[in-house]
Amino acid sequence: MMTTMVGILGAGGIGQAVALRLIEAGIGTLISNRRGPHSLLEVVAALGPRATAVSVEQAAEMEIVILAVPWSNVASALSPILDWEGRILIDATNPIVGPGDEDTELGRKTSSEIVAQLAPGAQLVKAFNTLPPPLLAAEPRCKGGRRVIFFSGDHVRAKGEVARLIERLGFAGIDLGSLATGGRLQQVPGGPLAALDLIRLD
Repeated sequence: MMTTMVGILGAGGIGQAVALRLIEAGIGTLISNRRGPHSLLEVVAALGPRATAVSVEQAAEMEIVILAVPWSNVASALSPILDWEGRILIDATNPIVGPGDEDTELGRKTSSEIVAQLAPGAQLVKAFNTLPPPLLAAEPRCKGGRRVIFFSGDHVRAKGEVARLIERLGFAGIDLGSLATGGRLQQVPGGPLAALDLIRLD
């Protein structure tokens, strides 16, 4: 599948950084937030003509959708979509809570396993969560190689599509395995691969 359009749920730092890389790669981007398209006029103007502000429901209709909202907003961001019908959901969130938010109780699950439970029918892949927005937005080809993006998931097809997307954006993808294993390695905070800026040499 040749990806021509990607939906993004969330227009904060991570959402805008990934949108920029998608647009630089020639991929149209439907970007959304909980406040509605009218609140994103300045964002899409800055991103350029390949970016379109839409509703959450419209962004979620794409074959590949990126979830990039604060952890406290994950459940509400996903609640309008009752069945993902096999579409790919890239989880770029991290279980970090802010002042006034309730602490996250993950138990033995990774945060992405919890996100998968909140997105019935989605083929979920964890990716784009370990780097801060300035590094995600930066040119991925540098220092004689390409910046690394880790990904993990339980669906072979979905991981293959996400791997191709990562490569198309100019990054070097590294498959960490399942959500239970790889998701824990790349989870922020606590994962050993969190916040590592690695370059795979060409």
